[in-house]
Amino acid sequence: MEWEYEPREFAIRFDEEGTPTQFFRPDFYLPGDDLYIEITTMSQKLVTKKNRKVRLLREVHPEIECKVFYQRDYLSLLVKYGLEEPPDQDLPAAPARMPGPPRVEDLGDEDTLAAG
Repeated sequence: MEWEYEPREFAIRFDEEGTPTQFFRPDFYLPGDDLYIEITTMSQKLVTKKNRKVRLLREVHPEIECKVFYQRDYLSLLVKYGLEEPPDQDLPAAPARMPGPPRVEDLGDEDTLAAG
């Protein structure tokens, strides 16, 4: 898959004269999908700041598609593709399976289910 790292910067805030005052540069661009990707596995404060920038990007540039990948998305991809976490990351352990409804084998036997 073809990708580019931080290829473009977008103006997202302007002063009274229309001069750009704030910019946003998404982490990756996937030309084949015409999609920008912003990745965040940081603190909640930084996640909130990035979400605000992506919201402004969508308001000012509705033609630009940008998807945010959060820490849970990153961990789910690790599970899905059988990858290990980088040893220098201070992240919670990756989930043992993909998120979703509980599996029957995780709920117990039929007698336990009928009693519940």
